[in-house]
Amino acid sequence: MKNRNLKNTDDWKTPDDFYEKINQEFKFDFDPCPLNADFDGLKVEWGNSNFINPPYSRKLKDAFVKKAIEESNKGKLCVLLLPVSTSTKLFHDIILPNKREIRFIKGRLKFQGFNTKGIFVKNKVGMHDSMLVILKRSIRIGDLVYYITKYTGIRYVWKKIYPDCNCDKRRKKWNKIKL
Repeated sequence: MKNRNLKNTDDWKTPDDFYEKINQEFKFDFDPCPLNADFDGLKVEWGNSNFINPPYSRKLKDAFVKKAIEESNKGKLCVLLLPVSTSTKLFHDIILPNKREIRFIKGRLKFQGFNTKGIFVKNKVGMHDSMLVILKRSIRIGDLVYYITKYTGIRYVWKKIYPDCNCDKRRKKWNKIKL
């Protein structure tokens, strides 16, 4: 029988070999929740390319996912290492509508940290499979056209990009923009 009174911890380090592999691709410049951090990653400004392996307790995981979405909406890249839990509200209501890409990781990662007996271990297999959730807001063509029109004074950008567009409502809206 499991002893439910043992102290569990949220401080588990990402395996170095796994981190190095994804760092080669994304070139991270900030980690808002490193092992034994001396700052609160939810209250600081993040970098341009962020790796987030949040604590897996529900409240902290949800908070870091929401913060990552906020940061990605500022144009920053956020790559989250999360447990696979595709039946949750977090996954369906928050992650899916905001993700750029989801990568499911084959096999279970071996994390590093202190176990319930206080011994540092490097081979703690997670309770769940893992996934990478990649967030970055893409600039939509409509946003780009709007800003070009607004800030450069070019009035017929919409017609040049979409010459066959029958979007009269949208075209009327664009004609009302004062430059």
